[in-house]
Amino acid sequence: MGGHVGGEVASKTAVKTLSKLQHLLDTSEIDLDSKEDLYLNMVHEMDSEISSVSALNSDLNGMGTTITALAILEKNVSLLHVGDSRCYRIRSGKIEQISTDHTLVQELLTQGRITHDEIADHPQRSMLTQALMGNENIQPVLIEYPAVNGDIYLLCSDGLSGVLSDLEILNIVKKNSLEDAVGLLIDGAYQNGAPDNVTVILAQVSEDGAEFDAKFIGAANE
Repeated sequence: MGGHVGGEVASKTAVKTLSKLQHLLDTSEIDLDSKEDLYLNMVHEMDSEISSVSALNSDLNGMGTTITALAILEKNVSLLHVGDSRCYRIRSGKIEQISTDHTLVQELLTQGRITHDEIADHPQRSMLTQALMGNENIQPVLIEYPAVNGDIYLLCSDGLSGVLSDLEILNIVKKNSLEDAVGLLIDGAYQNGAPDNVTVILAQVSEDGAEFDAKFIGAANE
């Protein structure tokens, strides 16, 4: 958001701030309520950092980013979400979007004012209702799930979800290793005309915790 440069700066600022969370979770013994407070406070800290960076450079005014983050700790899976990046869960051969898009069309859909079929051609389909933009007016979503052995979680930008259907995503993940699936999903997105950067992360829950296979790709169609 805020142009290619602005969006990239906002995204890097958010990730740099979020990286503090891993150290805190690795070194602290905290209960569930304290962990939830920590997650939500971290989102507001990311938003504040974006505001501070933007204030130092007028070229970055209006920059922003979405955030979808997943933490798999002990017996719980925590999803932290703002914007229209997505989190899917694949369980027993079925795929389910467990994040809710913070977009105008999603609100209209929830209100019954449009149908799923109308979303793709809606003139305001890309309008966000929430994002990290440094305006302090955010309501992050935090959802806790029990960790289930074998579950696969997919985090992705709208560069993937905007061009590949849920079924296409599912088929690629089911037929390939996690490592191969990441590359094939990104390739498939660009082959289908992805107009934006494509980011894909896959994580599979195991009995010993979580085995992560992550590949971060940032590319832009000029």
